[in-house]
Amino acid sequence: MRGNPQGFLYISTAAPRPYRGGVRESVANRPVLVVGLDPFRVPGPWDPTPVAEAIEAGMAELAERGYDAESCLVALDGSEDIEAHVRRSLVARAWACVVIGGGIRRDEDRLGLFEWVVNLVRRLAPGAAIAFNRTPRDLAEAVARGLQGGADG
Repeated sequence: MRGNPQGFLYISTAAPRPYRGGVRESVANRPVLVVGLDPFRVPGPWDPTPVAEAIEAGMAELAERGYDAESCLVALDGSEDIEAHVRRSLVARAWACVVIGGGIRRDEDRLGLFEWVVNLVRRLAPGAAIAFNRTPRDLAEAVARGLQGGADG
């Protein structure tokens, strides 16, 4: 039996989940894969730096919230085999959640790539929740939503 701040006693058969840096144990170290575009390897006359900085900030927030996050950023400039890169990342470990970034989803010309990534996640990471972020900075919110309603959450 343990007490709570209101003075009530309750019986629990499970040990309380400790906090790690403000994050519950159930969240800490949950493996998350972020699949998106490498902004420095997307052709076109544009400045990739703001997008790269936003991705970095989003990944940092995932770490701050206790997720064990990795990114799989693919090139659209022809410098790599996208399929092999994504496959390697998906089979590297058992993912709790896979986020598919807006760069892959939002451009109508990339619809085939988006469909292919979704189906590959379903085949190679069947236990993973699939999440979609709005911006690179809201990765943590997307993961939380995905895990809340996803297969693993």
